[in-house]
Amino acid sequence: MTVIDIPGSKSVTARALFLAAAAEGTTTLLRPLLSDDTEGFAEGLGSLGYAVRKEPGAWHIEGRPAGPGTADADVYCRDGATTARFLPTLAAAGHGTFRFDASAQMRRRPLGPLSTALRELGVDLRHGGQDGHHPLAVHAAGVKGGALTLDAGQSSQYLTALLMLGPLTAEGLVITVTDLVSEPYVEITLAMMRAFGAEVTREGRTYRVAPTGYKAARYPIEPDASTASYFFAAAALRPGGEVTVPGLGTGALQGDLAFVDVLRRMGADVEVTAEATTVRSTGTLRGLTVNMRDISDTMPTLAAIAPFADGPVRIEDVANTRVKECDRLDACAENLRRLGVTVETGPDWIEIHPDTPAGPVEIATHGDHRIVMSFAVTALRTPGITFDDPGCVKKTFPDFHRVFGAFGAFPRTA
Repeated sequence: MTVIDIPGSKSVTARALFLAAAAEGTTTLLRPLLSDDTEGFAEGLGSLGYAVRKEPGAWHIEGRPAGPGTADADVYCRDGATTARFLPTLAAAGHGTFRFDASAQMRRRPLGPLSTALRELGVDLRHGGQDGHHPLAVHAAGVKGGALTLDAGQSSQYLTALLMLGPLTAEGLVITVTDLVSEPYVEITLAMMRAFGAEVTREGRTYRVAPTGYKAARYPIEPDASTASYFFAAAALRPGGEVTVPGLGTGALQGDLAFVDVLRRMGADVEVTAEATTVRSTGTLRGLTVNMRDISDTMPTLAAIAPFADGPVRIEDVANTRVKECDRLDACAENLRRLGVTVETGPDWIEIHPDTPAGPVEIATHGDHRIVMSFAVTALRTPGITFDDPGCVKKTFPDFHRVFGAFGAFPRTA
């Protein structure tokens, strides 16, 4: 049995950094993810005047319930969507002028529903270029709170940012959601807010957040379930394959662990205990139709192994993957076609037909870490796969090539 230690969750680390910065006291995050996204988030907190002290295996954040420790700051969000969406929301609860910008890739990604919601709450937020995109400036004077309606059909991060803001407002928030994608990520948010002392309830699509503030905590970061999907898929794909990921079990916060249920439907042997999840190959992958709206970050993982199934694999309700680091739906289709696989796509779906992918082929990554890591799984059974930008995995898993290479045969990275 192969046991793989997966780095900490990006989603959990980003939320924990926000909550720790907003909390009364000093929070210790255990085993936070060390990656470009999370380093960028911590750097952004530093620019806003929050004290972040790092040591091996732990980050210590001195909370500032009143908001940023400076009245004027420039923050560069790099490629990080959580950084680019969460930090302006955190800054809005303080007092001062805070300017935010991001990479060209992040500038393309939408921010509009969150910007609109913050303005409805009275926040003076101004975009410096295209409305609803970075760069932007927040002229903060605290947030009173109140009720608002939000469309989170593009990204659940809009809702997460506002929920986490709620305890910092004067009167609390009532948020009614008209549409919501990746709902399990919101469940992560709610659980973590409560762990830091917040009071938040949900009735249908309405969330009520009390103005309680937050209390510091000693908070362990669980392994990243999205990252684990590549290793689970690899185990299911290879005859005799097996992998166990400790720290992701029945109590895991992350909805993306449900990817193993997709693998089970395809024929893999899956065992989930309180302490770990194990996936074993049975030598067969069956075709299927699956709705991946709630676990769309693992859509490329499934697309990458789909050609090896015994029937078509149709993935539905993943329109939001078109506004990630790249248009992931089209990127998967493009690269599978390069490998000689028959693929059909629609506005929110992709259907992949059984075939034997053939190299040599250079995968067009579009600077997207998940395209690299997904097609690394394809490469286990397709010699000759290379990548035009293998280094973009630094966004979430800088050591991916070494770790995955040790797990099994791996393509050249240069």
